[in-house]
Amino acid sequence: MNPEDQIYKIRHSLAHLLAIAVLEYDPEAKLAIGPVIENGFYYDFEFSKESPSQKDLKNFQKTIKKLASQNLNFTKEEISEKEAREIFKDQPYKIELIDGILKEGSPITIYKTKDFIDLCEGPHVSSTKEINPDAMEITHIAGAYWRGSEKNKMLTRIYGLAFENKEELEGYKKMREEAEKRDHRKIGKEQELFFIDEMVGKGLVMWLPNGNILRNEIEKFAVEMEDKGNYVRVTTPHIAKEELYLTSGHLPYYKEDMYPPMEMDDGTYYLRAMNCPHHHRIYVHKPHSYRDLPIRMAEYGTVYRNERSGTLAGLLRVRGLSMNDAHIYCTKDQIKEEFKAVMGMVQKYFETFGLTDYWFRLSKWNPDRPDKYINEPENWEYTQNIMREALEEMGVKFTEADDEAAFYGPKVDVQFTSVIGREETMSTIQLDFLAKERFNLEYKDKDGNDNKDVFVIHRAPLSTHERFIAFLIEHYGGKFPLWLSPVQVSILPVGKDHKEYAYKVFEELKNAGIRVSINDADETLGKRIRQAKLSHVPYFLVIGDNEAKSKTVNLESRDKETLGQKTIEDLTTLLKEEVYSRK
Repeated sequence: MNPEDQIYKIRHSLAHLLAIAVLEYDPEAKLAIGPVIENGFYYDFEFSKESPSQKDLKNFQKTIKKLASQNLNFTKEEISEKEAREIFKDQPYKIELIDGILKEGSPITIYKTKDFIDLCEGPHVSSTKEINPDAMEITHIAGAYWRGSEKNKMLTRIYGLAFENKEELEGYKKMREEAEKRDHRKIGKEQELFFIDEMVGKGLVMWLPNGNILRNEIEKFAVEMEDKGNYVRVTTPHIAKEELYLTSGHLPYYKEDMYPPMEMDDGTYYLRAMNCPHHHRIYVHKPHSYRDLPIRMAEYGTVYRNERSGTLAGLLRVRGLSMNDAHIYCTKDQIKEEFKAVMGMVQKYFETFGLTDYWFRLSKWNPDRPDKYINEPENWEYTQNIMREALEEMGVKFTEADDEAAFYGPKVDVQFTSVIGREETMSTIQLDFLAKERFNLEYKDKDGNDNKDVFVIHRAPLSTHERFIAFLIEHYGGKFPLWLSPVQVSILPVGKDHKEYAYKVFEELKNAGIRVSINDADETLGKRIRQAKLSHVPYFLVIGDNEAKSKTVNLESRDKETLGQKTIEDLTTLLKEEVYSRK
């Protein structure tokens, strides 16, 4: 968000008004920071008395609205170190911030509102008359470590929403309600897809049978796509020696994100945090000719990241990640076509899953930052240009971002806006011209010479299983298409007399490869139909006297209601066609 945007100024100013309201509640409270965030703001406090209740939050909101209606001015001043230390002598967090400002050599600025003074660089609205009091809301409290470090004191963070008008606020609240209904953790529990077990460890997902079906179907789809794309599949170990990661450069630079070393009798080992070094070693285990390239090497690999426990969130951020990872080893003149092929694969995936609101972002280097990027200006310019050409030739929506590339090459991120309005990066296509040096990647060219200009494309178009399934759960709201649905058909015999035929139908569908369940519980048919609909099974069969006599089934659809009488043969054909087409 641009600090010069009016909504940024409004949200920043409301954070100050929140601080005023809190100091009325607890004059001895210590103030930390109050930044702008997406859709609102927060302020961190250390209270001298009991933390505020939900009732207190409502009172803060009333106070803020009252202040906003008083046409109060926000006045900026630049002050000396001495003045700053005097003003904030009883505010230890502000003193620490002042020390940081002085270290950076930046000026110390404050904002005054009524009798309240805060250490702040702004910007703010000039007056509270620019704030619509009905377009803000104080929402909730959470704990937050000072400066995000578990070594520091736990503070109380108070959150608020803010928009330019009431309609935007109400629209966001409705979207958030929908997001809560679609929360992948909630649906995952209801549909018995996965869980996190404290005894196993935080961030380590336990996939239940239903969730494992989702994983398997997605992997099966990926394998089919990669077979069509002439990929070769490999499997590599979950651990490797320290030397491998020293060669790749992940040690020592990525060490904090890796699990601690394991001392063995033949050396030091690490749980792998990435698959690429293993694949590079497969590439160099035998010589290659120009005729072999490109080599497209794929693996459903699991990697492990030492994420802080406080950052873990359901399937979205975990410590064990599985993905359909692949690395493409190609010559310089093959980059463009290989990149386009990966883009085409991404588009095919998203079309199949019904994902439409996405675009691409080309992240480029900054030639003025030699400390940040590998010093190969010719390769930077060449690869960025051909990646741009590929995007243009494919006619896709894309943006460009300067100074956002990885150290070792430009990349394209696939950006999504989810059904609940959240923008996120789904996956990345990364070009790499450092691996050739670190791993001595080479091939024999047409003249029989050793050519060391091997480029690597890293790609995992479906992100990780964990993140992608979280996205799909929320995208579909738990109503998976037939090919993905853990249970595809539920059979409901009307009464005891219909069970024998119902189980015969069950066996025939199961033998045909359909994932089928049967609910013959001693409950009313109406209740069992409601249960089938609430579980979002795509189809259910009601079997009564007519069906048992005619050897048919009465087909009901989750989406299309009653589809009528079908023979078992016709039903099987219909289901198989729908599964095969992945509609």
